[in-house]
Amino acid sequence: MDSHARSIVKSVSWRIIGIIMQIVITYGFIGNWANTLGITSIFQTLRFILYYFHERAWERILWGRKLHPLSHFQMRPDLTREEIEAIRRYLAEQQYLHEAPDYQI
Repeated sequence: MDSHARSIVKSVSWRIIGIIMQIVITYGFIGNWANTLGITSIFQTLRFILYYFHERAWERILWGRKLHPLSHFQMRPDLTREEIEAIRRYLAEQQYLHEAPDYQI
């Protein structure tokens, strides 16, 4: 999951591209810098806010996302031997763990 800071930085970088495009297009139609900058700032501020919430909402949607094989296990630094063994068994059943081949050197 992205952090809030990462979502904000992604939003800002994408909006900079949008702002430049909108300034060029709006000035081309209106021909007035004051109106162009007013329209652009209102529109881009709203888009920035909406994009942030849109991005955060999609972080909660699991559809189309591949989950880590251990995502349903609760991880703690103080796992018991039984919990560690259960995780190993699960990974082996899911074919994520394979025995290392015996090499003769």
